[in-house]
Amino acid sequence: MNLHEYQAKELLKKFDIPVQDGIACSTVQEAEEAYRQLKTQTGNRFAVVKAQIHAGGRGKGVIRETGINGVKVAKSLEEVQEFAGKMLGGTLVTLQTGPSGKTVNKIFVAQDMYYDGPSERKEFYLSILPDRSKGQNVIIYTTEGGMNIEEVAHTHPEKIFKEWIHPCHGLLPFQARRIAFHLQLTGEAFKNCVKFVTQLYKAYVALDCSMLEINPLFKAADDRIVAVDCKMKLDENALMRHPDLAAMRDITEEDPTEVEAGKYNLNFIKLDGNVGCMVNGAGLAMATMDMIKLSGGEPANFLDVGGTANAQTVEAGFKIILRDPNVKAILINIFGGIVRCDRVAQGVIDAYKNIGNIHVPIIVRLQGTNAEEAKKLIDESGLQVQSAIRLSEAAELVKKAVSAN
Repeated sequence: MNLHEYQAKELLKKFDIPVQDGIACSTVQEAEEAYRQLKTQTGNRFAVVKAQIHAGGRGKGVIRETGINGVKVAKSLEEVQEFAGKMLGGTLVTLQTGPSGKTVNKIFVAQDMYYDGPSERKEFYLSILPDRSKGQNVIIYTTEGGMNIEEVAHTHPEKIFKEWIHPCHGLLPFQARRIAFHLQLTGEAFKNCVKFVTQLYKAYVALDCSMLEINPLFKAADDRIVAVDCKMKLDENALMRHPDLAAMRDITEEDPTEVEAGKYNLNFIKLDGNVGCMVNGAGLAMATMDMIKLSGGEPANFLDVGGTANAQTVEAGFKIILRDPNVKAILINIFGGIVRCDRVAQGVIDAYKNIGNIHVPIIVRLQGTNAEEAKKLIDESGLQVQSAIRLSEAAELVKKAVSAN
């Protein structure tokens, strides 16, 4: 589960991690008040206005309707008003959002960290994430922080450092010091960096993060180490331990069909193809998508209904798949292990009758417990549903259906 920058920073504060302070705003009026508060607190008339979406590259991204970037430095109240008005409600397009972009519902009016001038500032990059190949968390960091971090890995890979953390020992003091050393820090900045990294790793573990990225990690003129930006992703499988964090979910940032699928405990991921898939089991779903591609089609989604498929989940799956206008056929591939095939078949028939007016071909392949009874139910239903026993047969039927459309 992704969090907004302002949410992530509030969580980091609880671990005594210095962050760029700011106030989240939903209206221009709130942005004006936020600017006045920050100016009173800091004495600095500059402020940074940041669009809040679940995507990186906001500084280089552009609001489609107004042409301004997703991060702007305001030098006055009038500029705060201008930037807030041009961002809120607009569509921010970045490299990570794709051409469709994302609607900006909130902005973050933050204190300016660069008032000491270019000669005093230093920007670093630091992130923590799991390295599944080693079974350990890894801290990735470099002296080359900022908006062009993606280019550093390609042009200067020798500047990228990694520190693997053993799960039994956690982050050890010498590792935190080594990170500060590689960032070329000295004196008070060195000590502050060691403390920052130590507390950041504690936050990563305590919050059950699956990714925590600080870019830029900023060294101020007074040697403070500050998180100017933060991207935080939480492990959804651990949210049962954090009901307070689960409440921070922003479903407006998520695909509506994926949100709808979640209400029925369906594992759904939207893809760009023309054949809708409904399968029980992630492994079988992957094999089904491979078979669709081999038969000349392209999967339009990944949809795993789990091991307890019934009429309700099948109907919900149908409705979600049919929302995609690109779908030319639907392939239902169920292996009857935990669930009986005849029950799934009856669920398909009931769902078909309840939805009605399904204009795309439906191919149902049921294998396993009571597969023959299931095929008989489908064949005798009188509905425009084609049944198959072998996956190759289903693939051939998909191929014909796609070719016909």
